[in-house]
Amino acid sequence: MDNLLDGPSGANRPLFQFGESATLTVSPIPTGQLGLTGPAEKLDAAHWPVRGDLAHIRLAGRCFVPHYAVPMERSVVPCGAKLFAQNSKDAEVREVLGGGALFNVLDVAGGWAWGQVGDDGFVGYLPVEALQERRS
Repeated sequence: MDNLLDGPSGANRPLFQFGESATLTVSPIPTGQLGLTGPAEKLDAAHWPVRGDLAHIRLAGRCFVPHYAVPMERSVVPCGAKLFAQNSKDAEVREVLGGGALFNVLDVAGGWAWGQVGDDGFVGYLPVEALQERRS
């Protein structure tokens, strides 16, 4: 016996009833809210912190991805490190970073940190052992 709603069963009836009505009305998105208005802008991966699955929170109104991240500030270890285009030591080196350089980490996986040098530097991957807590 179907006891969700009285009346017809199957695909010819709503799953839920809202008060006295079986329909749900939708109001338009208020001005100033985020909305999909067209294709996402294609940004240069070397200079913009956005991937297919993740982007820096400051790009929330500009890029459409499943997740946005608030960066975690870290420092490059004193001996410095190479910033790679991919999470492999065989990948292209985008930049050699000096010790103490600010690196904004957006994702950590498989021993690699993905993020951006400072607020507007290159984007890429560093081995996690090349990073340390940032001192104020």
